[in-house]
Amino acid sequence: MPSRRGHLVRTVLTALNGTTGAGLLIAAVSGAKVRRGRNGVLIAEGYRRKIPPATCFTIGSVILTRNTADWLLADDHADLLAHESRHAGQYALFGPMFWPAYWLACGYSYVLTGSYGSRNAFERDAGLASGGYDDRPLRPLLARFTRSAANPPRYPPPGSPSPG
Repeated sequence: MPSRRGHLVRTVLTALNGTTGAGLLIAAVSGAKVRRGRNGVLIAEGYRRKIPPATCFTIGSVILTRNTADWLLADDHADLLAHESRHAGQYALFGPMFWPAYWLACGYSYVLTGSYGSRNAFERDAGLASGGYDDRPLRPLLARFTRSAANPPRYPPPGSPSPG
């Protein structure tokens, strides 16, 4: 877990790069109420838009949730809060470029597994299980391809006459 100084740096970076402002704007437009969370994050409770369908998602240092802030801050949901807080750290590093990078990672993951999160580097970094994602295997065709690439045929094939 980042130190208090790390939380402050993350909060300042997401404020400077505009992503926290974007999160606050989306919270305001959606009618969510913003409360202070732990470790420098803000929690926008009562998000009611249909997209995205997730229980929680993060924009900058703002975690938007369909539930209450108390629900997210409860010990039962500490892993989810930590997962979303790690996304805030990703926003600090990537700034607004997080959005296209994240959606490319979603597409990559979906092509490989049929899940937007399983092979998404950002979700893996934030902790798949704590974010509610399954670590799905590769699609069958891709799994066969990777198995054959990992085990190329031996030449000459077994049982063939030896050269020369």
